[in-house]
Amino acid sequence: MSEITHGIAWREEYKLGNEQVDEQHYQLFALVSKLVTSCMDGSDMEKLKETLDFLVNYTVCHFNDEEALQVRYNYPDYERHRQLHEDFKVTAQGLAQSFAESGSSEELSNAVNKTVINWLTNHILIEDKKIGDHIQRIAK
Repeated sequence: MSEITHGIAWREEYKLGNEQVDEQHYQLFALVSKLVTSCMDGSDMEKLKETLDFLVNYTVCHFNDEEALQVRYNYPDYERHRQLHEDFKVTAQGLAQSFAESGSSEELSNAVNKTVINWLTNHILIEDKKIGDHIQRIAK
């Protein structure tokens, strides 16, 4: 996994220790970076829409995989964590809807930067790390 040059850079501190989840997180960083770059460089509407739609769909798939992992390891805070995912799905779908209605704009770019990047990094560093720690405790 290499570092992203635009948008949001992957850092080793984001790793949880689960290969599948870590790879998916890395891909999310790459997708968000691509979306930010597309917003900033004025990419054509279709490319931007495809990227945003793919991000929304990929996030849903990732959340499903991550939640299955929590169930498998009997993560005690599963319901709260699942609700955080549900809330973010609504946010991501809102961004996609905003794009569908208004197209690319500086406002959308700022929303992606502020909302998606902040949520993703904070969620991984705080919430997902708890899952990784829980799995490591059980695996011992």
